[in-house]
Amino acid sequence: MLKLSRFMLPVALAMLALLPTAFAQDATEEPAPPPTATPIMAEAGSGSTQIVFWNGLTGGDGVTLNQMTAAFAEANPDFKVNTESMGWDVMYQKLQAALVAGNAPDVVVMHQSELPQFANFGALQPIDFIYGTGEDQIDPADFSPASLEAVKYNGETYGVMLDNHGWGTWVNNALFEAAGLDPAVRPNNFDEFLALAQQLTLDANGNNAASADFDEENIVQYGTSNTWLRVTFLTLFYQNGGTLVNEDGTVGVNSEAGMKALQIMSDLIFKYHVAPKPAGFENGQSFAGGRLAILPDGSWMRNFLVNDNPDVEFTVWPMVQLGDNPGTWMSSHVFYIPSTTSGDKLVAVQKYIKWISDNNVMWAESGQIPARLSSQAAMDPEVYPSNIVFAQGFNEFGQFDVQTPAIVEITSALDPEIDAVLNGQKTVEEGLNAAAERIQAILDRS
Repeated sequence: MLKLSRFMLPVALAMLALLPTAFAQDATEEPAPPPTATPIMAEAGSGSTQIVFWNGLTGGDGVTLNQMTAAFAEANPDFKVNTESMGWDVMYQKLQAALVAGNAPDVVVMHQSELPQFANFGALQPIDFIYGTGEDQIDPADFSPASLEAVKYNGETYGVMLDNHGWGTWVNNALFEAAGLDPAVRPNNFDEFLALAQQLTLDANGNNAASADFDEENIVQYGTSNTWLRVTFLTLFYQNGGTLVNEDGTVGVNSEAGMKALQIMSDLIFKYHVAPKPAGFENGQSFAGGRLAILPDGSWMRNFLVNDNPDVEFTVWPMVQLGDNPGTWMSSHVFYIPSTTSGDKLVAVQKYIKWISDNNVMWAESGQIPARLSSQAAMDPEVYPSNIVFAQGFNEFGQFDVQTPAIVEITSALDPEIDAVLNGQKTVEEGLNAAAERIQAILDRS
């Protein structure tokens, strides 16, 4: 592993600042909102031990985390936590500048996928000391093996997961019942899924997509949709055994697995007419408004439905299997400690992270899935049914993003090609071959 002295760190971080920071999509927002230029400030407690905490949680999940921080300060009156929440893009840029200038926050929350980029330049410190069975430690046995592995880089542990979040399936009960279908019956393969989607796709005359009289030019209700295109692609890519970056440093996006995954997405639009073209179609509002029946989407949809659209009755399935094996994309919000945090500040940060992690069940209110297995088991099934279903899928067959410092460049190269294919501008082969060529150049350079 690359080791950097405190004298080399500013140089390395200056180099980091030159890397792309357009983290194109926040895994808790779809689509990503514009970066928040002015941080949302929150202050908890009034003690003499002060912690500066930065994160990119500017929505309802940020409100939940501020409430948890306030509860921490109440339980620990000698602490004061100053929280700054800002758009993810803004935070990454600001964090890089702060590290170079020597005035970084004491602790941050970032996505799991950002670990390699920041750790590779020595911006974060390993925190293996936080894990263990001691009184001041967090028991590693309370996390899934995949979650523990995802916060390691070059053999060292860098983070404590706050949550798991990712892809599953949301079902509009009213549309199923109107079609005489049971929303509790989950399809087991692509053929069963397609049959459902065809029955649930209607034209203006009430004909479904399986009917000979179906008018594909005048669809008023879709059976399903391709939402957050890259994540849906990666989910199906994993289901077909795909690996984004192979062990030999070559790209796997245009492999047979990639072609099969994107062909499924394309066929749902252009061959079977059960999903809309992505451009101009609003998935969440269409689902809530009764114009979309099956929505593969993120765990964060829970609060959009429960809080903003309480009249919509829904059922949740783990991510449907459309490929050869079960699989779904997942990510995480993770506590990381900058390399500049030391001494009493480091001790204070450890206590703060442990308290939040020990009370992880409170995080379910954010709509995400608490990372601690004990917290998942403690969730009320009447209040958090979707969290429980998503947790089941993540623990059984979830896959995190590949660990590479070039993940931002890779996803930025992949996104427009998938978009072009699903909006009818390129064939599946053209799009994935173009993406592979661009990603291979990135990997060769990095």
